[in-house]
Amino acid sequence: MGTLVLIRHGQSQWNLENRFTGWSDVPLTERGCKDATIAAKSLKKFRFDRAFTSRLQRASVTLEILLCELKQAGIPIMADSALNERHYGDLQGLNKAETAEKYGKDKVQLWRRSWSTRPPNGESHEDCDDRVRPFFLQYIFPYVAKGETVLVSASGNSMRPIINYFEHLGPEKTAAMEVGLCTPYVYEFEGDKMVRHEVIEVPGIVTMGASITEKKVAEGRI
Repeated sequence: MGTLVLIRHGQSQWNLENRFTGWSDVPLTERGCKDATIAAKSLKKFRFDRAFTSRLQRASVTLEILLCELKQAGIPIMADSALNERHYGDLQGLNKAETAEKYGKDKVQLWRRSWSTRPPNGESHEDCDDRVRPFFLQYIFPYVAKGETVLVSASGNSMRPIINYFEHLGPEKTAAMEVGLCTPYVYEFEGDKMVRHEVIEVPGIVTMGASITEKKVAEGRI
């Protein structure tokens, strides 16, 4: 039986500052590093054969922390920009709430959650899917299908195409779904057929990128 574990990186500095991050290579916060350490405890039952990550440090450092905590740092690791976060183009670095005030919440929500609408000079969810899915099917899934246990540390938007592929959510649900920080998504397979999946809830971590508390969400973070 093969197992695929997908996990979004821990909180980054721009998650905390409520900024569009995209391909900007910002570091994890101290809390993001701590949460990766906590999340590793939920993965102790897995013995990973190999791992994949993006070329952005928030994902690769999260992976490094996870494997060190699990004492599995010696496994093969492949990093590729195909697993990078969705590119947000001209929005990268801008505060989300301020951008909503400037362009209107409906426009920003369309850029963020529409399947095919691109932000200025950026990628749509559909573009991200076109980049991630072929890489996953060629370079990652064959290991799972032959019975290996594989860990993928990436970003929320680069996890969506993989989740959609197995859960058949459809374009609009895929674009609208929330992917929690440092939250493992586990898929088990017999050959190439998925037989079980679950989301492991990890107590005590920050799961929403731009909020440490619900109060900060209420203050205008989106």
